[in-house]
Amino acid sequence: MLTTATTSSALPTANPKLIQWVDEMARLCRPERVRWCDGSEAEREELTKLMIDRGEVERLDPAKFPGGLYGRSDARDVARVEDRTFICSRNREDAGPMNNWMAPDEAYRKLGVIFEGSMKGRTMYVVPFLMGIPGSQFSKIGIEITDSTYVALNMRIMTRMGKVALDELGPSGDFTRGLHATVGCDPERRYICHFPEDNTIWSTGSNYGGNVLLGKKCLALRIASALGRREGWMAEHMLIMGVESPDKRVRYVAAAFPSQCGKTNLAMLVPPASMPGWKTWTVGDDIAWLRIGEDGRLWAVNPEYGFFGVAPGTNSKSNPNAMATVRRNTIFTNVAKTPDGGVWWEGMDGQPPAQATDWLGRPWTPASKEPAAHPNARFTAPASQCPSISPEWENPRGVPISAIVFGGRRAKLAPLVYQSLDWEHGVYVGATMASETTAAATGQVGVVRRDPMAMLPFCGYHIGDYFGHWIAMGKRMKNPPCIFHVNWFRKDDQGKFLWPGYGENIRALRWILDRAEGKAEAERTPIGWLPRAADLDTKGLDLAPGAADQLLAIDREAWKAEAADIEGFFTKIGDRLPQELKAQRAALIERLSVSR
Repeated sequence: MLTTATTSSALPTANPKLIQWVDEMARLCRPERVRWCDGSEAEREELTKLMIDRGEVERLDPAKFPGGLYGRSDARDVARVEDRTFICSRNREDAGPMNNWMAPDEAYRKLGVIFEGSMKGRTMYVVPFLMGIPGSQFSKIGIEITDSTYVALNMRIMTRMGKVALDELGPSGDFTRGLHATVGCDPERRYICHFPEDNTIWSTGSNYGGNVLLGKKCLALRIASALGRREGWMAEHMLIMGVESPDKRVRYVAAAFPSQCGKTNLAMLVPPASMPGWKTWTVGDDIAWLRIGEDGRLWAVNPEYGFFGVAPGTNSKSNPNAMATVRRNTIFTNVAKTPDGGVWWEGMDGQPPAQATDWLGRPWTPASKEPAAHPNARFTAPASQCPSISPEWENPRGVPISAIVFGGRRAKLAPLVYQSLDWEHGVYVGATMASETTAAATGQVGVVRRDPMAMLPFCGYHIGDYFGHWIAMGKRMKNPPCIFHVNWFRKDDQGKFLWPGYGENIRALRWILDRAEGKAEAERTPIGWLPRAADLDTKGLDLAPGAADQLLAIDREAWKAEAADIEGFFTKIGDRLPQELKAQRAALIERLSVSR
């Protein structure tokens, strides 16, 4: 085994704390060799060839997908494992009621046994990575140690990896320490543990992206949310997009949605031809780090460098920009592979292939009973390849946020769009946001699941304290963004969607941004400021008769039932629930009870 401490002259860094920590982890895991990743193109080619030679990935047809790779994961290892994900705070109460908790000493001991000798005969990759833009006050540095070549290649796409991170770190010891070992993808040895007070992440027993690409959900949300609370900023599960109007002005929106609500599609939206002169710009599709600027506004950056997207359902109608993005330099995982060196998944453009190899490596035809691609099949693609990528996406200062948008999938309750009455009411709207499950997801239709700010699986500390941090941030801002809620999924009595969605969603965004500037009309209602049908731009939109009115209707009795259900949710949070949110719920009930 190469010992990094004794060969420091050959190392890419002289940082003593980093070298010492890597040595400690090498002594624990006992790899055959230690390799420091530099993020170069030559390294990418070398690691790619290594995986191909081992049969772990295949090259796709270079004419169809230049630089594209195809791989399959262990069938037991295809998604994030929330039941095996832990917040290891010293005080159990600090993890809160929505997180799994494990005492730090217990977690270090339990996982230490798993890590002991886990990399014998394998290469230990030291992956320095930067979350954010070089030179930005938003940025954070992480080091991931892993025995997975797949992880190293994906981290190169998802983060600014290698020399750029070490240069940014310099001699500082302020970096997130991430340790990952595959250990056979054994579900019994699968743990994803976060130590917020130690700025540390340990992950074992998986090779799936959400569990092992430690810069993503682990650092950028769970650890960063805790860091943000201490340091006075916010780490949120939000897209960031710019909306350019015909007068060439660009205004920016940050938006949070639970799964299956079109978050990535909105981030890469293509306006319809009936709205000439409108354009959207993608800053980020998944994570936003937000700070208060000197001007009193909220500024946001996307700390990631790539997209880790769900493939099934992605096509030229739902997300043409995503389809263009994945055409080159993309790693596809658990999709189907076609005989001509291409890939396919359910919901992709065109007819299914006559034959393919499914995500389990089996022959597949359209007559097969099982899907060709796993429902959570993924693509990892460089964000810079997105046709709608914003010219400002790598601005170290970030972009100023005019509006924050929350949303969910509600068949009857929530209108197409409405604005909160003020910041604290907006925090209530985000804290209580929910989606109704689909049959494909759970086997039951219409089950309401609360997912506050879409952060339920990702908040690194007590959710009540998290709500309190939102309220405190609002009080610090001189010019806070307006807060809105949208629902693209409202249905009529026959169960058909009332709103066409996709590119047409820019019509709601137009009202949102004009409203944020005080230019759009609205009517005050018990739930917030609501547009009338005439306030929305529906020119060129083929809506069914009466659909606009249905999309904006409010059923007071249904909202009273919603408020009653929220009481149960708040009870679960306990005594750390901010009094302001209790008061907001009471005020909503009172407004709903007042005669029109």
